[in-house]
Amino acid sequence: MSKGDGIYPDDLKYTREHEWLAVHGSVGTIGLTHYAQAELGDIVYVEMPTVGSPVVAGEDCGTVESVKAVSEIFAPASGEVLEVNTALAASPETINKDPYGEGWLVKVKLADLKEAGGLMSAAEYRKYIEEESN
Repeated sequence: MSKGDGIYPDDLKYTREHEWLAVHGSVGTIGLTHYAQAELGDIVYVEMPTVGSPVVAGEDCGTVESVKAVSEIFAPASGEVLEVNTALAASPETINKDPYGEGWLVKVKLADLKEAGGLMSAAEYRKYIEEESN
């Protein structure tokens, strides 16, 4: 993965709800952005969809609980869940430590590769966060 500015890797796509999507062939890996985990604070619990279940772009597909709040996780693309990061059940704080690596959430067999094209680039996401913060 190219790191770009280190906080928002250039090879990922981003949502306005602060999820990221990495596309490898027909598989999409989904996670929370650095911004999301920083805003949430210490993550203490993650609830994810089950393997084989469908996810729909823009709809919630799980929750993340921190010491501050419970937030929904929204799917950046539609498809079928192939794998969930089961290590997060025992160590949800991994999302805080490594949101783009070991802190990934789910892998999905993408229903439509074109959906990723509608997401923000790293540069667009950085600009979006700056505007949202002001």
